[in-house]
Amino acid sequence: MYGLKTESSFDGAHFLTDYYGKCENLHGHRWRVVCYLRQESLETEGTMRGMVVDFGVFKHALRDLTEELDHTFLVEEGSLMPKTIESLEEEGFSLTILPFRTTAENLACYFADRMVEKGMPVSQVDVYETPNNCASYFVD
Repeated sequence: MYGLKTESSFDGAHFLTDYYGKCENLHGHRWRVVCYLRQESLETEGTMRGMVVDFGVFKHALRDLTEELDHTFLVEEGSLMPKTIESLEEEGFSLTILPFRTTAENLACYFADRMVEKGMPVSQVDVYETPNNCASYFVD
């Protein structure tokens, strides 16, 4: 079994709806995303012969995804009133509306799914909210 790992990070704000604690308030993180690939055998032909995937392709795939969320306000769909969304957009804020609660666990699943869509043999994605707190998602 062979494996690769790369990481990327992004700065983003969020809050948790229906949560009773500090995280119910708007706050930000320097999110760190670590992606692991796993494959039984190496490529046997072409420019990726002897590799799982080219590191350049792998790191750019993850960085493209984190760049989409960089310096945006991650908002769970339906968690803010439409007039609030409109006001924030009118003020020029960059919003990313997501169909899930913006927890580290859900973001780990989001990144894993998006990397799989890009054809990557993902085995695990870790999302760190802080240097010491991480959520992991494991792909079957």
